[in-house]
Amino acid sequence: MGEPRVLYITGWLRSGSTMLGNVLGELPGVLHAGELHYLWQNGILKAGTNSTCGCGADVTACDLWSKVVTSTGGDRLGEARLMTLQQRALLRTRHTRDRIAESTGRVATAPGVAEAVGRTAGIYRTLAAHGGERLVVDGSKFPAEAAALLGRADLDVRVLHMVRDPRATAFSYAKAKDYIDPMSPARSSGFWTGFNLASELSGHAAPDRYLRVRHEDLCRDPRGTLARVLRFAGLDDAPPADADGNVTLGVNHTVTGNPDRLSAGPARIRADERWRTGLSARARAAATAPALPLLGRYGYPILT
Repeated sequence: MGEPRVLYITGWLRSGSTMLGNVLGELPGVLHAGELHYLWQNGILKAGTNSTCGCGADVTACDLWSKVVTSTGGDRLGEARLMTLQQRALLRTRHTRDRIAESTGRVATAPGVAEAVGRTAGIYRTLAAHGGERLVVDGSKFPAEAAALLGRADLDVRVLHMVRDPRATAFSYAKAKDYIDPMSPARSSGFWTGFNLASELSGHAAPDRYLRVRHEDLCRDPRGTLARVLRFAGLDDAPPADADGNVTLGVNHTVTGNPDRLSAGPARIRADERWRTGLSARARAAATAPALPLLGRYGYPILT
């Protein structure tokens, strides 16, 4: 077996990465791991609010993850605590430029970085032997982590940057979900701008392994956009959805992510346009202002 092939999804939250990952996971040899970054905090230490695998079992009781964490030594609490500390100290969005400089060989790698991403690489290798032989999809959405992973010679990492209109994500953040508190429109769009800028920067570590996809294009043309993503990921499969975005989802083994990941059966890739009528003029303006530097770049109008 060669280097594990990984599709690392980055960008701001609530941009459709869970649905995309689950759809890709319907292909043979493709495993959607969900937000793997939180395996140690939520799954092992139970220090987060989302410790259930996509299959419905507790992560450490899941047939897949119990084998993965045991075989990689990830079940040791001390190591899990160290991993979460290193993630916070080295792999936050603010660390993206430093991790890019290291991945491109401009500076020496900071202490702890290789150790932290090495643990993640170990999980990828194990997943590649347990259902992800062709591709592991990681929807963690940490640009600094993506940049650090791109610098590893023992992985074949491709970064998929997902973008969604900031007004839509602000509307989504107006209500809490099972594991995320609500957020004001201005705060949501502030993070939207920071995460998307950092995601673009992460692609600078390896421009030929970076692709940006808009959520709206995935919903408008599901098969065409999925085909584009598959080719980028190095797969030649037909998209596992019809022209209208209909797909049948099986049980998955995602660590953390949108609660919708717990649902299986018929599903449809489609846009949620409720924000167009549900977002007040004041909230719309508050969500638009922080995102102004990137709206035109991503093809979103200022006025909606």
